[in-house]
Amino acid sequence: MNIAVVGTGYVGLVSGTCFAETGNHVTCVDINEEKVARLNRGEIPIFEPGLDIIFERNTKQGRLEFTTDLSRAVRQAEIIFLALPTPPGEDGSADLSYVLGVADQLGDLIERYTIVVDKSTVPVGTADKVHRRLAAKLDEELFDVVSNPEFLREGVAVDDFLRPDRVVIGTSSERARNAMKHLYDPFVRQGNPILFMDERSAEMTKYAANSYLAARITFMNEIANLCEKVGANVDMVRMGMGSDSRIGKRFLFPGVGFGGSCFPKDVQALGKTAEEYHYDFKILKSVLEVNSRQRLRLADYIREHFEGQLQGKTIALWGLAFKPNTDDIREAPAMYTIEELLREGAHVQAFDPEAMDNVRRLFGDRVKLCEDQYEALIGADALAILTEWSVFRSPSFKVMRQLLKQPVVFDGRNLYDLDQMRQEGFHYRSIGREIVQKVPAESNSH
Repeated sequence: MNIAVVGTGYVGLVSGTCFAETGNHVTCVDINEEKVARLNRGEIPIFEPGLDIIFERNTKQGRLEFTTDLSRAVRQAEIIFLALPTPPGEDGSADLSYVLGVADQLGDLIERYTIVVDKSTVPVGTADKVHRRLAAKLDEELFDVVSNPEFLREGVAVDDFLRPDRVVIGTSSERARNAMKHLYDPFVRQGNPILFMDERSAEMTKYAANSYLAARITFMNEIANLCEKVGANVDMVRMGMGSDSRIGKRFLFPGVGFGGSCFPKDVQALGKTAEEYHYDFKILKSVLEVNSRQRLRLADYIREHFEGQLQGKTIALWGLAFKPNTDDIREAPAMYTIEELLREGAHVQAFDPEAMDNVRRLFGDRVKLCEDQYEALIGADALAILTEWSVFRSPSFKVMRQLLKQPVVFDGRNLYDLDQMRQEGFHYRSIGREIVQKVPAESNSH
């Protein structure tokens, strides 16, 4: 099939590349000339494991191309995917100006029957709005509007797209339904379902799924905070809960809150939708409130340890991206932690395997970015771990003790065993577990 993907952000680039991988011809469109030039040179602007291999294969074989010319992309397209930004406005609602703006342009360009698909995460009722924009300029027999939300996890997005748990398609058109089924059949050969529903239910499904996962994470963070007060170990509690088949093991790991481009924005947008329909969605408000506190949890621990005196202290940070296997720092807890530490006069020296360029653009020389994880420790008063990259899981504790001024670690991802940290002689504070070996703030292990 001939497919156009409008927008080469995270969703658009992964979607377009994966559609090309199953033999479709895909033209990706973006208004950013520099970005399109980079993509045409074979440069991928995001870090996503496995994307480079299929990107190179499909561009080489001519199935995947990039342009700034929307009319060229639309001319041959049977299906047009809108993978455009929907950033939160000041009031938390999703900004649809990009989506509706392109819909207006498509009304002048479509000449034969075409399916227009909302791939962006958009509020309930967006498909209706896109339909009205197109119908203002086109005969309704020339198009259908479909809702097809994405469920991609950064870090494993290629696998999620090629082998999805489910594909959700919202359409009331039999013609569109058949075309979308034909497009997605190669991705569900192992038997996972393509779920057809009305457009509004498809739009709601995306928000409901992400908000529920955010709520699970938030619930476990609250349990972890209470565990610290009552003397329980959240690791044990998590395993006890996760063994219940009704609950399951996933999204029960406590930490320093959720971040990224999806959960914060989607919870906020669903709450805004509820407001518009005069429904008081209390759980969502609590999720956002708890998460805004939780992402500063490590900064609170550090402040408490140094008795509020962070001026002139040097804090090492391991992990800057909001999760491992991505370079995405949007809403990352590390960004909020850095801001808090800098505000209180501390120096920050940090390392992340992929996100350093993005952090450099954000903070400039206010943060010292290091070549590897151990360089970040040199002369630091403490280490804070914000992202659970695999490379941080089995460090040399001996080298850590040698490089840190004091053997003090604040772990926002619970990477290490408490007994091991006790044996290694660290002051170690994690989330929802006992504090190991308190060391006076001003002592020096050397």
